[in-house]
Amino acid sequence: MTQTTTNQAAPARAEWTGQIGFILSAIGSAVGLGNIWRFPGVAYENGGGAFLIPYLVALLTAGIPILFLDYAIGHRFRGSAPLALRRIAGKFGEGIGWFQVMICVFIAIYYTAVLAWAGSYFVFSFDLKWGKDAAGFFTGDYLQMPTDGSLFSLAFVPSVLIPLVLMWIVTLVVLGAGVVKGVQRLNVIAIPLLVVGFLILVVRALFLPGAAEGLNALFTPDFAALANPSVWVAAYSQIFFSLSVAFGIMLTYSSYRRRKSNLTTPGLVVAFGNSSFEILAGVGVFATLGFFAHQQGVAVGELQNLSGPMLAFVTFPAIAAEMPGGQLFGALFFGALTLAGLTSLISIMEVILAGIMDKFGLSRKKAVYGIGGVLAVVSVVLFGTSTGLIALDTIDNFANNIGIVGSAVAMTITVLWIRRSGRELSGHLSALSTFRVGRTWRFFVSLLGPIVLGYMLLVTVFGPDGLIAKPYGNYAPEYVAIFGWGVVAAMILGSVLLTSSRWRYDPDRFTPWPEVPGQRSTLRLTGVEAEPAVAATNEGGAR
Repeated sequence: MTQTTTNQAAPARAEWTGQIGFILSAIGSAVGLGNIWRFPGVAYENGGGAFLIPYLVALLTAGIPILFLDYAIGHRFRGSAPLALRRIAGKFGEGIGWFQVMICVFIAIYYTAVLAWAGSYFVFSFDLKWGKDAAGFFTGDYLQMPTDGSLFSLAFVPSVLIPLVLMWIVTLVVLGAGVVKGVQRLNVIAIPLLVVGFLILVVRALFLPGAAEGLNALFTPDFAALANPSVWVAAYSQIFFSLSVAFGIMLTYSSYRRRKSNLTTPGLVVAFGNSSFEILAGVGVFATLGFFAHQQGVAVGELQNLSGPMLAFVTFPAIAAEMPGGQLFGALFFGALTLAGLTSLISIMEVILAGIMDKFGLSRKKAVYGIGGVLAVVSVVLFGTSTGLIALDTIDNFANNIGIVGSAVAMTITVLWIRRSGRELSGHLSALSTFRVGRTWRFFVSLLGPIVLGYMLLVTVFGPDGLIAKPYGNYAPEYVAIFGWGVVAAMILGSVLLTSSRWRYDPDRFTPWPEVPGQRSTLRLTGVEAEPAVAATNEGGAR
């Protein structure tokens, strides 16, 4: 056992006030920037309406099963990613947990930058500050990207730096207020606002000239695309990243649920709520693109920048400049983008803070303003400069496509193949939930999931267009070595160092509850009396 400072049990864990607070917080994490600017473009490029078939298959066979796995581990073993995974899979499991924390560290430092851009553009919307040249304004006037091809600069850009600092202040204040008074309260307010605001935007977009052509471009099915393996990989990739699974978020959030809590039914609400918002975003985005194509006298397919940051910060501002009431439309779009990004950033930061508090026994405020302050400084140095967009693009690709996918493969193989905890975890889910899981869930999460995700990882790294074959983004190899592979190396090194450090409280002073079929005595940790077993009822469902 890792050397500890004390053999005392850790303090009582924070808890959501009820099921609604948990569901809205989980949806707040899942619904983020990728739902708005990634899904529509991915669907359009991979078969249009036909893409919904592999998308639904991916949701049912990988997204929901791995979401349930996160819920089961976090809730049963009552801890952050490092603590819960240690309790189920020993020190190696703890290492995987810290790797997930390190993923969140790198995502947090660049995600805040995008959030700052969205907040800035929300303000710019009221007078359409970008004018008629949205592309030139974004990369020139706003980001002030170097024109000499430089990839790294420490030249700070005040128009980016100031909102970036403000977003960090808002984030840390919310987190400092606590799980209930900060995180839950924000999501209870922000998620309904986000949905209402985006619904207004979608309705407005549907009445624009050319909206029907945009929707036809998105939803006209190309069933031939279903024979292309890359389309299926794209579907699994979209579901996987969109649901915020396998990098500590849902595991951490589920650890804040009360002991007697329905887990699977809220999980279905979160999964289908997230996918519903993605489809809604697709309708709004492509109806708007249809209007833009109509104004330009071209087909939707001839438009540029149909996904990613350029869609948000170049194409949509250009559209707002041409439409009646563009100020309101722009404010709704960037307001929704800001709310979606903020709730997701809060969940990412909570993974980091929960791990640090569990390991070192820090108070929430010390963790928030100490660790969060350090991350804020790093974020400002990297992304408050004129080359922030390039660093963001590179770190995002490696953190997501290698970090998160690698984490998912390692976690599923360790927990389900090596530790053989599938029956225990499915028993835990079924004992507390109205919707029970069994062999089908274990098959998807322990066999199909690792195989599909492992294939995605191999293609990303070793495929014909993989990261080994050519430098990412055609950037200089030494730049990719630092901001790409260097980030992955830093994640691994950080996880090793944190795993080897001392625990403030004894992490093994714990007994999983309730006892379920398949629970192995070697996994039962001692030191705290277990609560009485509960029957498989929906007692926790009303909480």
